[in-house]
Amino acid sequence: MTAPAPARDGFDDVPPPDAPRPPGPHPDPEAGTEAGEPEEETQEARAAQRELVAHTPGFIFSEAASFGGSLVGGAQHGVSAGGSARDVFMGGKTEIHHHAASASAAYVSGEIPRQRLDALAAVFVEGPSFAAALARLRDERVLVLAGAHSTGRHSAALMLLHHLGVPAVHALSAETGPANLGAQLTAPGGHVLRDLPLSRNRPLRDTHLYAARDRLAKNDGYLVVTLENSPFLLGVTPCVWEPPEAAAVLRAHLADLRKDTEDGSGLLALGPVRDFLARGAHRPAEVARFAVEVARYDGGEQAAARLADFGHAAVEQQCREWLGDPESTLRDKAFLISLAVFDQAPYVLAAELADKLYVHFQRLQHPEQPPEIPVFGLPAETRLERARAEGEVRNEDTDWGPVPQFTARFKKENTPRVLLGEVWTGHPSARPALVAWLRDLARDSRPVVRTRAAAAAALLARADLPSAMALLIDGWAVSKAFGPRVTAANTLTLAQLLDAPVVLRLLTQWCTDTHWGRRWTAIRAFGLLTPLRPDLAGPALSALAARARTGGSNRTESNNLVDSTALLLSVGARRGEMLSELVRLLHHDTASVRALALAAFVRACDNAEEGALVEWYADTGMYELDSARDLATLWRTALGDRGHTRGALTALQTWVRLAERRADVAQALELLLPALVVTADDRKRLSHELVNLRAPDGGPRPPVADRLLGLLTPSTPDPSRDPSRS
Repeated sequence: MTAPAPARDGFDDVPPPDAPRPPGPHPDPEAGTEAGEPEEETQEARAAQRELVAHTPGFIFSEAASFGGSLVGGAQHGVSAGGSARDVFMGGKTEIHHHAASASAAYVSGEIPRQRLDALAAVFVEGPSFAAALARLRDERVLVLAGAHSTGRHSAALMLLHHLGVPAVHALSAETGPANLGAQLTAPGGHVLRDLPLSRNRPLRDTHLYAARDRLAKNDGYLVVTLENSPFLLGVTPCVWEPPEAAAVLRAHLADLRKDTEDGSGLLALGPVRDFLARGAHRPAEVARFAVEVARYDGGEQAAARLADFGHAAVEQQCREWLGDPESTLRDKAFLISLAVFDQAPYVLAAELADKLYVHFQRLQHPEQPPEIPVFGLPAETRLERARAEGEVRNEDTDWGPVPQFTARFKKENTPRVLLGEVWTGHPSARPALVAWLRDLARDSRPVVRTRAAAAAALLARADLPSAMALLIDGWAVSKAFGPRVTAANTLTLAQLLDAPVVLRLLTQWCTDTHWGRRWTAIRAFGLLTPLRPDLAGPALSALAARARTGGSNRTESNNLVDSTALLLSVGARRGEMLSELVRLLHHDTASVRALALAAFVRACDNAEEGALVEWYADTGMYELDSARDLATLWRTALGDRGHTRGALTALQTWVRLAERRADVAQALELLLPALVVTADDRKRLSHELVNLRAPDGGPRPPVADRLLGLLTPSTPDPSRDPSRS
């Protein structure tokens, strides 16, 4: 029995979002009611959903339960909780300003206690470059030891001097400049200058080392200068320090911590220990802290849990130290925050937008000074090394096809979310700058930038939803501009994936909010969310139907509502259930709800992309009795309803053209079409459409249309072929 045709409503004949607009003036659709929704660009919900999935960072989906992720220890944590081991460095010592001083100025230096050197010697592991460095120091007396931050180069410098058997090791002040180096080497023995700050105007020259060498030769002394890999070495060839393997460092510390004769191999064979070592990229200081936990292991469950959770606690601690480092510049911190937002994205985005964040930081901290951004700086490899990240060239999908891009990512996946949470909850003074920056990103014309802003805001919402709503999400939702509203919808979608509290309730309430922007945001968010969280398809449909029941939607909102409802039919495991729900809505006592069900069904049918409703019907739905019945009911009702007939016939053309390429779709249509003919008008309507169907390029009618037409037209016997007349 054919369902009753709904009355005409705002959802009748809703054009596709990209349909051309007629010429002439286009008045504000909300004029006279509120501030008004401007006429602007729109985006089909299916395209928005693809965009969201394509540009959302992997650590969001990996943590979302629906994507196989899990929360730390099975508990709900804020963004600042959880994570894995990482100590991140925000360098910047090359930008410290040094003012000229005379060679006779007093500099602080002192002897390093022998006990400290002995304790370090007990756990020190030489590493692959130690022997060559020792030979060079013994021969040249001056050694520049360069390497990445936190790789143990300072400890190596102390041990190089210790291995030479010097009577004492003196630590020189970091204020010692290259030109003053020789003047500080007055005492016999060893000297170490830790992390000598260099810059373009303050390089280390070979002449500085020659002067130091002459003074050391007179006093029978040695000097090791440590620094990060630097371009400001003129005529100087440093010795590159390579850290030892993490397993060797762990073994050495365990031998020192456990004074008994027990073999440490049993501890190294523990599952959490093997996992820790397998992850790699551990710095010696981090391994030393881990060794303390391993040494405490007593075989109990709590001890095992501490080992398993060490990485989470370590990354939190490192991020706190990193952001609180007084020697790090604002520009360095801005780069790391930007890299956290654009993890696994093109490096140029992280670098470009980091400088914009740096401008906001400068305005916040020094409002009386105009912000300045150095045009040139450290190379990408150095900045990534300091951030303990890595880059690689890989193909990035664009509208024009794959394009090779140099992308950057942290070596440990959960560093971004821990860092962003620490900035938001641990450094509230930085919020004004961070909020202003994220607002800028939401207005960027590049989808990847807007999506990453949404992902960052979703993490902030999980950590502190009221603040994120007040400072970011609500402002985006009520914006007249399209980009911020998309960002708000994406943010709430991702926040729900991360199980941020009360987001589902908020979206349901916003569907019927008095402000058109909040309604638009919630409607779009439900469309984006349900393909990712099929279990929410039912609540989403209820909320969308509630919006339709209140009425009063303009053309833009109606399009958005139809699009989002149509996306419910893209949820594979729930398609049969959603078809049944739409059939139920056909009997709703509100005409606008019935119209929404038909418009959404027609929109879902007019789609030949991979995984579309037609593919599901040909593969699964036609073999399920209830689903096949419900789909036929919706088709018959749409074709027979004056407000949706044209759209339904257009969708039918889409199915027929796909049937020309796919035999399973052709078979499905052969079974479906006879079920759509109840009256003579049904047969006449479908036959007319098939007779007049043409190929997309205007060519002749596809052969499959003739076969389908034969199913609708009763065959007339040909007298010439009647066997009785022969």
